[in-house]
Amino acid sequence: MDLDAALDFVRKNHHAVLATLRADGGPQLSPVTAGVDSAGHVVISTRQPAYKVRNVRRDRRVWLCVLPDQFFGQWIQLEGTAEIVELPEAMDGLVDYYRRISGEHPDWDEYRAAMRAEKRVLLRVHIEKAGPTRSG
Repeated sequence: MDLDAALDFVRKNHHAVLATLRADGGPQLSPVTAGVDSAGHVVISTRQPAYKVRNVRRDRRVWLCVLPDQFFGQWIQLEGTAEIVELPEAMDGLVDYYRRISGEHPDWDEYRAAMRAEKRVLLRVHIEKAGPTRSG
């Protein structure tokens, strides 16, 4: 699958399952909300102490299965590497993430305060592969 087509799919479908690798090499699966930033990276908001963040610190490889809202139908799998953007540098990206997925927040000061209180980080995924290239 073409990477641009995969990113277009993520722009319209935000439900995903993120796979990272635990210390023992097994998968850690997490339901996430994914978006696409202006540079063409898949972005995910999460908390700094989350297992997925700990796993990405150790091994940057990640996989995403992106699903439509109705669950069944077209889906895609993405493979890439993630970087962790922490506060305060992450704040503009977290605001952009929210806007791209949900539109305008009724109180941006409240949103920013919540991001700080929750110790939010932004996972920025550099996509290297996308599929499937066929079905069946």
